[in-house]
Amino acid sequence: MSTVDVDPVPLDTPLELPDTTDTEALGELLAAGLRAGDLVVLSGPLGAGKTALVRGLARGLGVAGPVTSPTFVIAREHRPLPGGAGVPLVHVDAYRLGTVGDVAAELDDLDLDTDLAGAVVAVEWGEGVAERLSARHLLVRLDRRPDDVRIAHVHRVGLT
Repeated sequence: MSTVDVDPVPLDTPLELPDTTDTEALGELLAAGLRAGDLVVLSGPLGAGKTALVRGLARGLGVAGPVTSPTFVIAREHRPLPGGAGVPLVHVDAYRLGTVGDVAAELDDLDLDTDLAGAVVAVEWGEGVAERLSARHLLVRLDRRPDDVRIAHVHRVGLT
C-alpha cells in the first residue's frame, strides 16, 4: 500500500453516501492515495455500491473503458488514459469464484499476484478471499440502508 501522509478519507468511520455519485466520489478520493501494487478489497451485499466505488477508482486513476461489474468475465483490466495516473486498474468480481471448487485455487488461477505488481487491483466480494494476495490492503465495507443510503467503512489492513 502506498505511503501517504494524510488519508484521503476518514478511516474506521461510517461514511454516509446518499446516492451513487457520492459512492463514486469516495472511490475517486481513495484513488488519490493508490499506486501500482495496491489492493482494494470490497465487501458488501448486492446493491451496496461496490461497482460504483470501482467506477470512482477508475475515474480517479484515469483509466480507459466503462466500468461495469465483471461478474461473468471475473476480471477486467482498464489501461491508463493519456494524462491519467499511468497505473492500470484490474477489476475483479470474486462472487462466482468457488461455485465449482476451491475459491483460493480459482483466485490463484487468475494470477492476480502478477497483476498486483503493476496495477491497482480492486476485488469485489473479496473479503475472506483476496487478502491472500497481499498482507497489506485497503478494505472497504459497504452496506445499504432501507432508505437506499449507502454506508462505507474504510480500513487499512496490515499497515502501520
